[in-house]
Amino acid sequence: MSLKTRLARHELTIGSWITLGHPSIAEIMAKAGFDWLVLDTEHSVLELSEVQAIIQVLDGQQCPAIVRLTSNHPDQIKRVMDAGASGIMVPMIKSAEDARAAVNAVYYPPEGTRGVGLARAQGYGSAFQAYRQWLRDNAVVIAMIEHIQAIEDIDAILSTPGIDAYIIGPYDLSGSMGRPGELEHPDVQAAIRQILQAGIRHHKAGGVHVIEPDPAMLQQRIEQGFTFLGYSLDIRMLDSLCRNHLNIIKAPV
Repeated sequence: MSLKTRLARHELTIGSWITLGHPSIAEIMAKAGFDWLVLDTEHSVLELSEVQAIIQVLDGQQCPAIVRLTSNHPDQIKRVMDAGASGIMVPMIKSAEDARAAVNAVYYPPEGTRGVGLARAQGYGSAFQAYRQWLRDNAVVIAMIEHIQAIEDIDAILSTPGIDAYIIGPYDLSGSMGRPGELEHPDVQAAIRQILQAGIRHHKAGGVHVIEPDPAMLQQRIEQGFTFLGYSLDIRMLDSLCRNHLNIIKAPV
């Protein structure tokens, strides 16, 4: 079953973030059982050639590859989709206009405005019509809700045709509220609840990125009603595991 279908059915899916460019990292994480993986080009040094190589690895593991963009720019969206991405995660969606622009950049006319090219996604030119159908049936567009301005237009954003899900960026959201990193502040938590309720009203799969590798926090988000959950990222899991184990090993006897 495709990720797009699972999102439409509000099934629980758990993914994670990739910021390191080695294909083996992506392969390890896919084999671990994540339902999807985000290739983060916004806050990493991943280049497009590395992104395509990682997408190829994830395709081999039948793990959807979602590319988090640096901005809501149609040229960037076109390139990562041509590289074979399963979908995009668009930062700083603040309005319905932003949401429509992202959707238009993913789909060919008449559904969107994406330019037509022949690259990996289209079988290097041998499978354009098959890809066109795949795009309609499988591509996913994820809106990142990570600014207080988005909450003012949240109903219009989440009712935009073609938006498959949303995910909250808690750090940027808190920063836009003048409380960067204060994720447990009552105002930040109230904003998160407001977004969640809007998602429920519009029957839209939604989630939040649980940055630290904390299973208890992930379970808490599930109990709150989120179904599209990002669980930590490669560098935080690596750092956390190393530090925790070394603290145990080096602890005074």
